[in-house]
Amino acid sequence: MTLEEPEVVHTVITRDGGPVRGVADFRGHPHYYERQFNAETDAWSDIYWLTPIDHETLGLVIEAQAIFRRWQAAFHQQRTTLATHPALPPDRARSEELAAILKERFVVDSGHARIARGTFDWNTADGAWGPYRVRWQLLG
Repeated sequence: MTLEEPEVVHTVITRDGGPVRGVADFRGHPHYYERQFNAETDAWSDIYWLTPIDHETLGLVIEAQAIFRRWQAAFHQQRTTLATHPALPPDRARSEELAAILKERFVVDSGHARIARGTFDWNTADGAWGPYRVRWQLLG
């Protein structure tokens, strides 16, 4: 089982000691990833389910990420507070709409999902999280 080339991470939706859920490429195609929790060790593993998504869903992910990035930039420039998280007031309605749509689409499809070990790297030089890259190692 070989380690794949670094891939683009389009978004990290949930973090807990590293990326838990989001969208990243696997072999050049967008996939929803979801980290597996190890009940024996009571900790997150480095194993992920990878479920393919279509390009329409990827477009929605990119739009949602742009909304969040606008909020993040305003927050770091002290033009807004955490009370507005995750979207600036003009983007709030669309952010909520996108969240509802993506929640329905982001499910592990065991019939099409793959299992892989994920190693995420990111640049924190600017004080913010990102941009991420990931290397997948397909298991089984």
